Amino acid sequence: MNSSNKILITGVAGLIGSHMAEYLLSKGYEVYGIDNLSGGYPENIPDRVQFYCQDLSNKKALGRLFKKIQPDYVYHFAAYAAEGLSPFIRNFNYSNNLLCSVNVINECIKHEVKKVIFTSSMAVYGEGNPPFKEEDRPAPEDPYGISKYAVEMDLGQACKQFGLNYAIVRPHNVVGIRQNIWDKYRNVIGIWIRRVLNGESIIIFGDGKQKRAFSDIKFCLEPMEKLLTESNAQIFNLGSDKEYTLNEVAEILKEIAGEYGLNPEIEHLEARHEVKNAYSSHDKAKRLLGFKDETNLKETIKEMLVWAIKQEDREIKIMPYEIDKGIYSYWK
Repeated sequence: MNSSNKILITGVAGLIGSHMAEYLLSKGYEVYGIDNLSGGYPENIPDRVQFYCQDLSNKKALGRLFKKIQPDYVYHFAAYAAEGLSPFIRNFNYSNNLLCSVNVINECIKHEVKKVIFTSSMAVYGEGNPPFKEEDRPAPEDPYGISKYAVEMDLGQACKQFGLNYAIVRPHNVVGIRQNIWDKYRNVIGIWIRRVLNGESIIIFGDGKQKRAFSDIKFCLEPMEKLLTESNAQIFNLGSDKEYTLNEVAEILKEIAGEYGLNPEIEHLEARHEVKNAYSSHDKAKRLLGFKDETNLKETIKEMLVWAIKQEDREIKIMPYEIDKGIYSYWK
């Protein structure tokens, strides 16, 4: 592929967006980025990214940017991925994750973008029967998963009617340095690391027997680059094959924290409405994209902790609730 192609990344200041931008720049691509900095930070953005601070809800401004940049390809990563919180911020969830995505899709159609790669979520599978496979029937359990599945369907329609090429990635529990650890509602390992550094306990919702597979971002980048030119109208799970209970992950962090003179307690709080076991099969990505995950969770958590120690204090993100009926005590 001609690396002189213009690539636009939404959510470029976040975990996935900043790492993908860094990777593409190293491959010689011309990279542009959009972010409203509501969940990402300017210092995450690589220097050579041509950055625009812009909210995707502003249709006219977004249209002007597409006209100015004329991107060949778009990675649409921008989202607010707080599954457990999404029932209490329904309007924000659908406005931010669905309607903003529609604005991006519209501009991709208007400006004849060659392909859009969209990061959906494992949340579309719902309770399901893990390990989830791409052909499983989606049955999301929360408004966040519903919004992601709606965007997937909308991309399929845009492809059929307008010929918009696309690929969908369903990553899960992606972790690494530059993850937002100052959001109290999402990124469980990030939340725990922030609390440990503040001398607080590692909090687990429920019995901690929930199973998840945590995926180091660095192993997702190469297959996502391949999607620029391969596997049109295809869906891929990306992430780690090894699942852990949250109790096991908490013990890993506790052990690593001890190496740095930190001794956090592990505290169990009330359970929340969530899928008990959620992890995926990656056979399709391995077969078609050469995907190879080598996540070492201990090493990744250690790298994140060392990075977090060096970060400045930031204000903890607090969301205004649209519904407070039945909201969990730890979010009040």
